Amino acid sequence: MNVDILQRLAIEIQDFYENPSSVTPTVTAEQVREYLEHYDFQAPVPQNELFGEVMQMMRYWNIQISHPRYFGLFNPAPTLSAIVAEAMVATYNPQMAAWSHAPAANEIERHTLHYIARKIGLLPEHHSNPSGILAANFTAGGSEANHSAVLVAMAHHFPETLENGLLFLKKQPVLYVSELAHNSFDKIAKHVGLGLNALRIVPVTDDLKMDTAALQSMLTQDKADGFAPFMVVGTAGLTSCGVIDPLSDLAAFCQKHQLWFHVDGAWGGAAVFSPVLKPYLAGIELADSVTIDAHKWFNLTMGAGMFLTRHPQANAAAFNVRADYMPASQEDVAVPYLTTMQWSRRFIGLKLFMMLADMGEENFAQLMVHQTAMGERFRQKISEAGWQVVNDTPLPVVNFTHPALMEKGLTVDGVLAQLYAEHEVWISSVTLRGQKVFRMCITNFKTTEADVDFLVERLKSLLHTP
Repeated sequence: MNVDILQRLAIEIQDFYENPSSVTPTVTAEQVREYLEHYDFQAPVPQNELFGEVMQMMRYWNIQISHPRYFGLFNPAPTLSAIVAEAMVATYNPQMAAWSHAPAANEIERHTLHYIARKIGLLPEHHSNPSGILAANFTAGGSEANHSAVLVAMAHHFPETLENGLLFLKKQPVLYVSELAHNSFDKIAKHVGLGLNALRIVPVTDDLKMDTAALQSMLTQDKADGFAPFMVVGTAGLTSCGVIDPLSDLAAFCQKHQLWFHVDGAWGGAAVFSPVLKPYLAGIELADSVTIDAHKWFNLTMGAGMFLTRHPQANAAAFNVRADYMPASQEDVAVPYLTTMQWSRRFIGLKLFMMLADMGEENFAQLMVHQTAMGERFRQKISEAGWQVVNDTPLPVVNFTHPALMEKGLTVDGVLAQLYAEHEVWISSVTLRGQKVFRMCITNFKTTEADVDFLVERLKSLLHTP
């Protein structure tokens, strides 16, 4: 590789970090495909030309989720330390499957995960052997972490299936999720062999939280009908609206009925770092397992999920295999290919380790405070402008609409199309209680009051409201 290319890459990283391009791209699929036609891979492309063309495509032909006016999905701008960590991982490329191949990398991940577990409350502050009471690993993302949770819960409740499969069971296992839970559980139910009919969809209350009374009724009926309930999933920060399920109530319910309690805190779980927000997550410390995505509110690059469980024996049973060709490791360490879904994978944990070490716990918590304040500012400003906020959460997700939409002959999709055409800001939409509404989320620690106010003014202008 030409050293000049590495220097250009360093310059591009710094420049893009400080000055991301327009939020939305001006390109069609046909234009991109036509442009790529000259890459026939028959002859080498000069490195400077190749780098320049890819850089231009990535800058101008993608939605720039790192832009401070991207108010969309849970895709934050990564910190500079996270970007540097990714480059280091690519440089050293450790083999994570066997502990013996990457002692430093595996122990960095172990150290970081145990720190996160203590912040959640899954581990006591001081324990001589955390590995004996906790299993934790990095994943490609929240979907893999949730998938792991279902597999480990099944290994815990139905250990006989590990050898004989689901057909060996006399009763059909079922698990319970909110009607607003992440749709990864639809895929998971199919992938683990349970099927979608085993996924019990619990309705929500008027405040969009899982209805525990309905949950009790469904559980009672399922037991009477001969099913085998084994798991309840509570969400700490619903993707659609940021609402937090009643985690303490769900924890008590699961303990009473001997069910596995999993908390999907892919986005909102990071709030345990904020002294102001952490009380809203009360009950997460009682979970049997927890999902958190570090590439969401921890401001890291894609992808970086975490799966944590207080049942290391069930975790080992779910993932243990025999592979005589794999190198041996010390007896007192967790061997990743024996304790996780993945085999070979990237050194995911370095970027979280470096971000936390570079920033420090208190400064990181302040980023969360700032983003929460920006969400509250938008909520207040848009309400003052006559719009209706339709969700209630302490987290910076705002669902809103306007009573004048229909009378002006406008739709949510139509307004969004106009907004996207300006290339200066990006928000999304979601359907709540059968009504499509706007969804705005603060995902960027660089977002300022001016960015929030800009969005408010653009929305007012598009609806011609004062």
